[in-house]
Amino acid sequence: MATAVKMPQLGESVVEGTIARWLKAPGDPIDKLEPLLEITTDKIDTEIPSPAAGTLLTIVAAEGETVAVGGILAHIGEAGEQWESGAVASEVGVRPVAPRGAVDSDTLAASSDQERSMKPSGRDFISPVVARIAREHEIDLNEVTGTGLGGRVTKKDVLAFVASEGARPTPGAVSPTPAAQASSGHDGTRNTENPDETLQPLSAMRRAIAQHMVLSKQTSPHVTSVYEVDATAIVRHREANRQLFAAKGITLTYTPYFVAAVAAGLREVPIANSRFTESGIVVNRRIHIGVAVSLEEGLIVPVLRDADEKNLQGLARAVNEVATAARRGRLAADATQGGTFTITNHGVTGSLLGTPIINQPQSGILGIGTIAKRAVVRSESSSLLPSADDAIVIRPVCYLSFSFDHRVLDGATADRFMAIVKAKLETYPAA
Repeated sequence: MATAVKMPQLGESVVEGTIARWLKAPGDPIDKLEPLLEITTDKIDTEIPSPAAGTLLTIVAAEGETVAVGGILAHIGEAGEQWESGAVASEVGVRPVAPRGAVDSDTLAASSDQERSMKPSGRDFISPVVARIAREHEIDLNEVTGTGLGGRVTKKDVLAFVASEGARPTPGAVSPTPAAQASSGHDGTRNTENPDETLQPLSAMRRAIAQHMVLSKQTSPHVTSVYEVDATAIVRHREANRQLFAAKGITLTYTPYFVAAVAAGLREVPIANSRFTESGIVVNRRIHIGVAVSLEEGLIVPVLRDADEKNLQGLARAVNEVATAARRGRLAADATQGGTFTITNHGVTGSLLGTPIINQPQSGILGIGTIAKRAVVRSESSSLLPSADDAIVIRPVCYLSFSFDHRVLDGATADRFMAIVKAKLETYPAA
């Protein structure tokens, strides 16, 4: 009996997924737990293993289709095995892609008639994801060319429309000339008028990042406050303890120290752990800190939940785990959801100072610059005038940049939060 491949529950809050890529074609043999397809939800691509061994009999949901959790994606069974194609198709609103010779044309026609009578299809079928994107960008879906079955508008179609049209043409905009339109190659990657230019199509991750960053800038009035931090205390602690952590299989980086300091600041200044709504400011009682992880194709922000309840070892282990999972494409689909504050350590590549963009709908994000030795002045005197007590010393120093939503935080409150973060780092216990 054929085994149905269903859309898995990829996270508590995930109700659907989009087929990014099939790794097998109908008629291909497959082993149990062998990668079968990739599913994408926002910025995360998840590889789905086969639930059974056998032959891929049919693909029900094509690439680009959005399917609810529990919906049928494909069937696996013995080569030549028959299945109820019409019933399968009706569950997801698409026609199965059958292997050669498995089903005759009359059977496919009958199943197609049954499908149309049971569920909207073609342009009449709009998935929740497509409807949401169209609503957010005020798009008339009648203007979007659908590439799905029967002209159905898929998520890929509507995102491409947003990218190419900006959702709404600007008044007075000049239409591209025929020469300009002809400048792209047939594959859309080469500008034939200027051989020195190459067009790189947007990946799903890059498109999502672009949309999210533009949305954030349009939503929140950003203000950035910069603090200089003497990192001597955390550098000494790390040097003294990283071998102990390594013996437990944990790589001790500086990021956990900053997470701990931010968690302390959020506890003492709860308004920094909030989000703005038209009804008022929603203050989060729990502290879930997102940590930006750089990937080859962009970045992703997995969340460390209840970060204030973890000690340094727990934070270090959690940072290691989410960073490794992110770079291997093994994050759970909801691993990036529910964050209340974000940290981005741009200093790992040598950057001194940055002005990060807020991760909506949060109210703040902390940028961490590189830690480097600098000559600084230390004095026992509280006066800013030169004195005999002044001394020039070498210290490991970094700059912290706090971008915050001015609708929620004022400068004085933001500075109070940053003063706590700075104090926690500069007075970190030696033991």
